[in-house]
Amino acid sequence: MQGEKLTLSQLEQYLSKAAWILKGPVDASDFKVYIFPLLFFKRVSDVYDEEYQTALAESDGDTEYASLPEMHRFEIPEGCHWRDVRETTTNVGQAIEHALRGIEKANQEFLYGIFGDAQWSNKNKLSDSLLINLIEHFSQHTLGRENANPDILGNAYEYLIKHFADLTNKKAGEFYTPRSVVHLLGLILDPHEGETIYDPACGTGGMLLECVDHLKHNNEDYRTLKLYGQEKNLTSSSIARMNMFLHGIEDFKILRGDTLRDPAFFEADGLQTFDCVIANPPFSLKDWGAENWANDPYGRGVSGIPPKGNGDLAWVQHMVKSMNSTGRMTVVLPHGAIFRPNAEARIRRYLIEHDLLEAVIGLGPNIFYGSPLATCIVVIKQNKEVNKKGKVLFVDASELFRVGRAQNHLEPLHVKQIHDWVSDYRDVENHTKIVCVKDIQENDFNLNIPLYVEKIVEDDLLSVEQAETELKAAWEASLKAERDFKSVLERFI
Repeated sequence: MQGEKLTLSQLEQYLSKAAWILKGPVDASDFKVYIFPLLFFKRVSDVYDEEYQTALAESDGDTEYASLPEMHRFEIPEGCHWRDVRETTTNVGQAIEHALRGIEKANQEFLYGIFGDAQWSNKNKLSDSLLINLIEHFSQHTLGRENANPDILGNAYEYLIKHFADLTNKKAGEFYTPRSVVHLLGLILDPHEGETIYDPACGTGGMLLECVDHLKHNNEDYRTLKLYGQEKNLTSSSIARMNMFLHGIEDFKILRGDTLRDPAFFEADGLQTFDCVIANPPFSLKDWGAENWANDPYGRGVSGIPPKGNGDLAWVQHMVKSMNSTGRMTVVLPHGAIFRPNAEARIRRYLIEHDLLEAVIGLGPNIFYGSPLATCIVVIKQNKEVNKKGKVLFVDASELFRVGRAQNHLEPLHVKQIHDWVSDYRDVENHTKIVCVKDIQENDFNLNIPLYVEKIVEDDLLSVEQAETELKAAWEASLKAERDFKSVLERFI
């Protein structure tokens, strides 16, 4: 099975079966720690072999030429190839660690730390026989470019991310954002060729890849995008980097770190700024770094200090500060962030008085993993279009979802409808309302959507006269039915 082109379905089954091999000794929440690095290791090895054969053909069989580092996207040192690990029968975990560290060391600029910190040599969890089974399973298919093009392999990788989120039911915002929500954010953000895209809480990289897909869909050159992301979680940040490479993305920087306490991207005079900023940050983060915000060297707290126990609007402040002079951003927030009083009201006031807020979109409940709460999308722009200045669009999409057993679903038709409402920018009864800043000021900068999008309840109640008429008719009908019944009954007495 080494020469065939793999379909998406084949790859999905292949990857999900790898997880089942780990089931038992390894907790489901840790599958990703082992499966993703092995998948990437196999891909790098198989692509290396393809490049070697190509160079060999070009040089009439010159093995020294074919082994030159410049012939390969990534260098694989001697003893660190997939086949070296496959040939190992004892201390397999140690052999895997040696290979992964060797590849990282040989490609420090791009791959340093990418394989994470899994304890491969822990034989209590990963016996030699289990790892041999896992290696043999992955060895069934060749994962070079000829057999698994980046789009298909990338989509299978995204499937695996979702599959692991399903298995572990991660809390909203911590690991996996539903693809429909990611797609909606990308549609509203509308990135274009040559732009810079930044996700300050990038997780496994889904938001950034959505921007790439957006350009592909619009027949624009996605290779001109420059992608940036920061992620605190070591495993997630490693997965994000692997995700980019597996999708064939070259121009990106994903760095590990605490964005609010220690942002990773700078320019000479402060934070680096971007054309597009997009995120689904962790909801209602408690220990987010409030103690440093008043004296934040990057000026992110200029509009106020968010509550010590809730970092929702700290993320918004960071994202606003990360937009360039023509920048725009879309962010997912819990509903409380748009109506809670005091400190958060002061931050909302700043956004509104500086005419940065363009739209607030309310989504339905239970769309995110492990969170029954409804969420919203906030759209912010440095330079709003002339017809949108001094106004905010409120969208109530709370009823647009398909009810599921454990989780509700935002379907493609729902995504299209919401995007159409945002694009059309007009009042739609029961769903959207364009509101002047003055009206928001009168509500103390409370952005709770029902304050502005009023639901018109259809009055289907009967008048007293109609009710009396229908009651009389029903009474007469019942009397007739009783007479008919007695008449039938008399025949049998």
